[in-house]
Amino acid sequence: MSSILDLLNSDVGKQIIGGASAQSGQSADKTASVLNMALPFLLGAMKKNSASPEGAAGLLGALTNKHDGSILDNLGGLFEGGVDDAVQQDGAGILGHILGGSQPKIENALSQKSGMDAGAVGQILKVAAPILMGILGKETRQNNVSDSNGLGNLLGGLMGSGQQKEEQSFIESLLDADGDGSIIDDVAGMVLSGNKKKGGLGGLLGGLFRK
Repeated sequence: MSSILDLLNSDVGKQIIGGASAQSGQSADKTASVLNMALPFLLGAMKKNSASPEGAAGLLGALTNKHDGSILDNLGGLFEGGVDDAVQQDGAGILGHILGGSQPKIENALSQKSGMDAGAVGQILKVAAPILMGILGKETRQNNVSDSNGLGNLLGGLMGSGQQKEEQSFIESLLDADGDGSIIDDVAGMVLSGNKKKGGLGGLLGGLFRK
């Protein structure tokens, strides 16, 4: 299975980068940098969420009923003239479900790492999230994934392994630097302020992933 970073280097990936770049008004290089960091991060967040039977059932339901991969059939049409508001609203809903109240801090961390305005980062993520779900939906069907173990393996495969890029190291550090199952304390503490801080924000996202 190809990783999401391999996909971004393919012709389809270049089409996604080009479309997100045009939508956000950012350069293709900066857009690619944000996507290289953000997409593995979002996959990791979903992998943590789907570790519970309830989380896996919720994600599998979304992939089966709505995000079946058909969005990938006409990416040219999706980006032509700007991404439709309904797609962007769908993206906002996906991000809200995955990241909860931590979303602004994730976007700020990606903004600081990429040198891009946080608002533009958010725009790129809203466009990319439905496409990422479409990729997952297509892979779920092709691999006959039907339970939490299969879903976890699929997400792990898409995240990739052995990546040496700086972006991948950044993602791994964001996902769970201290192994406590909570992402937001790592983001807020390590990335934004330079030291670890425990407390309410960590509990917030940890609770989200355990639902």
